[in-house]
Amino acid sequence: MSLSRIVLSSGRSIELTELRMSSTYGGMLEGYPCKPINDMKVSGLQRQAERAFPSTPVHLVPPRREYPDQTAGAFGPVEVLASVACIGVFRSTAVASELDQVLHRSALTVVWFQTVLDVPSGEDADLALRGIRWEELAQDHEL
Repeated sequence: MSLSRIVLSSGRSIELTELRMSSTYGGMLEGYPCKPINDMKVSGLQRQAERAFPSTPVHLVPPRREYPDQTAGAFGPVEVLASVACIGVFRSTAVASELDQVLHRSALTVVWFQTVLDVPSGEDADLALRGIRWEELAQDHEL
């Protein structure tokens, strides 16, 4: 059973089977959101996904970065990522048309950031998430 279904821009339907959400800046005790901190957060979340789901490829949806304050501190200007960091495991029909569609599925683990604490669903999911190039990134496997 899936948590939700998303229709990609390509028209392919994918199912979200597992979702992990966390606060992007939860536990940040000192400093401020800036490029070096955000780069560490993004790469750390990607490594976390790779360790948690080693049997599927991992794709990072490049996060939007906002600059609400142009005043530069010691580490450069304030740079803010969306407040919710997400790791999701998605499944769909097999990519390779020559595979038996009953016995094979495709899978991809996706890392992204979003502004709300909602499960992405349908055609209302964020455009960056819906723009995933599934046929290039997902991996087929036998059930």
